[in-house]
Amino acid sequence: MTSHEPKPGGNAGMNSDYLEIRGLSVSFDGFKAVTDVDLTVLQGDLRFLIGPNGAGKTTLIDAITGLVPATGSAQKSGIELLGKKVHQIARLGVGRTFQTASVFEQLTVLQNLDIAAGAGRSALSLLRARKSVLPAIEEALETTGLTALRDKPAGVLAHGQKQWLEIGMLLVQNASVLLLDEPVAGMSAEEREETGNLLRRIGGDRVVLVVEHDMDFMRSFATSVTVLAGGKVLSEGSVEQVQADPRVQEVYLGTAAMATTDKEAADA
Repeated sequence: MTSHEPKPGGNAGMNSDYLEIRGLSVSFDGFKAVTDVDLTVLQGDLRFLIGPNGAGKTTLIDAITGLVPATGSAQKSGIELLGKKVHQIARLGVGRTFQTASVFEQLTVLQNLDIAAGAGRSALSLLRARKSVLPAIEEALETTGLTALRDKPAGVLAHGQKQWLEIGMLLVQNASVLLLDEPVAGMSAEEREETGNLLRRIGGDRVVLVVEHDMDFMRSFATSVTVLAGGKVLSEGSVEQVQADPRVQEVYLGTAAMATTDKEAADA
C-alpha cells in the first residue's frame, strides 16, 4: 500500500473506499438523537466530526457500526451497513474505537494484535503460539510506534499507547473505514501530537472519521470538518470555513473562543 498524506477531498482513485450516509436518523423512545444526516467521507480525507455535548456524534457512529437501530442509509463503498449485525459490519472493513480503549490488559501487545488479526480463525488455532509474526502485525507495530513494547502486557501501557494499540488492532483486521471516538481524550500534549501523526499515517489510505472535542487538535490535524448540533449537520468544510461560520461560532466554537479570550484577559 502506497502511503499518502491526507488532504481535503481525499486521495480517491478508481478503487477507493468511501463512507456515504444519507438521511440517517436515530430515535430513542420518540426522541430524535440524529435527524436526516447526510455525510460523505472519501478515502484520504481526514474528517473530524465535532459538536457540543449531546449533538449526536457518538450515536451516529453507533448507528453506522450496528450498535443502535437507525433509518436511512449508511454505505461503505456501495454496500449498505444499516440492518447488518455488528460482526458483519466489522467483517466488511468498518472498525471503530471507543473513548476507553478495549484491549486485553493481561496479554502482550503482540498477543492483542495476533488475536485481532485472527478474528476469522478458530479458537483452537488462536491458542497456539505463532512460529512467526505476521507481516501485517509487524507493519501495525511500526505504524503505531509500539514495536519496542511488543512483549509488554497491554495493561502497563500509558493511556495514549492503549489507544494506539486499539487502532493497531483495527489495522491488522484490514479495516478500511475507521471511526475513532475521541481518541485523544485524557492524553498529554505529547501523546496528542503522536496520535495526530498516527492519524496522518493511516488516514491517507483509508476513510477516517474522528469524533473530537479538542479544538486545538482538530485545527492541527483535520483536513475537513463536519459540525453536528442537535442531531443535525450544521456546517461542513475546511477548518477555516467551519470556524468562520457564524452558526458554528454561536453554538460551539464561539463559546470556546470566548473562554480562551477571557482566560487571556485574566492572565494579562
